[in-house]
Amino acid sequence: MSHSHNHSHNSKDLKGQKLLISILLNIVITVAQVIGGFVSGSLSLLSDALHNFSDVISLIVSYVAAKLSKQKASIDRTFGYKRAEILAAFINASTLIIVAIILIFEAVKRFKNPQEIESGLVIWLAIVAIIGNGLSVLLLRKDAKNNINMRSAYLHLLTDMLASVAVLIGGLLMKYYQLFWVDSLLTLLIALYLIWVGYDLLKTSTKMLMLFTPDDINIKAVVRTVNKLPKVSKLHHVHIWNLSDDELHLEAHLDLKEDISTTEFNDLLLDIETVLHDEFNINHVTIQPEFNKEDPKEVIVQD
Repeated sequence: MSHSHNHSHNSKDLKGQKLLISILLNIVITVAQVIGGFVSGSLSLLSDALHNFSDVISLIVSYVAAKLSKQKASIDRTFGYKRAEILAAFINASTLIIVAIILIFEAVKRFKNPQEIESGLVIWLAIVAIIGNGLSVLLLRKDAKNNINMRSAYLHLLTDMLASVAVLIGGLLMKYYQLFWVDSLLTLLIALYLIWVGYDLLKTSTKMLMLFTPDDINIKAVVRTVNKLPKVSKLHHVHIWNLSDDELHLEAHLDLKEDISTTEFNDLLLDIETVLHDEFNINHVTIQPEFNKEDPKEVIVQD
């Protein structure tokens, strides 16, 4: 049994700092919106505050996960906490959807019974939230492209900023046109948007937690590529999964055409690692070499 490793480490300390700044900004926004929501009687402001509060929780979860994922592997935890960030993304996506469902119920209740709202306060607090969330979104934007945990935090903040824009528009409509039902409509729209964003993230993180083959990997293409190499008869018993966002693992059995020496196998293994890394971005390979071994030779075998 042989295996190889090559990794790229990104600046996780900087990620942590950015998350910390975003957490502090969001705590300020949440407190202001909760007070403002109760004083003004605006449900959309309170729903935005609830959304912001779920952001604070999710950002803290993301921050802890980013910290944990840097911890070294040990005898008890042979992978360390590398999957913490995927778990964080899963929790964040779930909270987004739960918050959205609560908001839908509240909005429907308010539709039946519209209330007058102190719109001036709503407008000012929406502006504060747009600025605060906007800064956070800019901070996390770059990291969100290549890390599922940062992406979940970024999406929370982006939806928040858009929700605050909606609240601002609603505040203006209430102030100048007395359209108080707009408050409930906005709450409903914010909630539906949350479900849409949350579902996608929930699906991605669930697939990773279940060790499903990543969407962009075609196992048959991987097998074909390895089978073309000299001395290889067939790659079979294949598993490919994401351990973390930047670690893609392959483990498989390799049926050989001839009874080669360990040294020859090491050379072949290096060829396999190189081709898998270059063509499929697989950076962790574990191969069990076999010659004339009686076992199922299917690509996918039910263990």
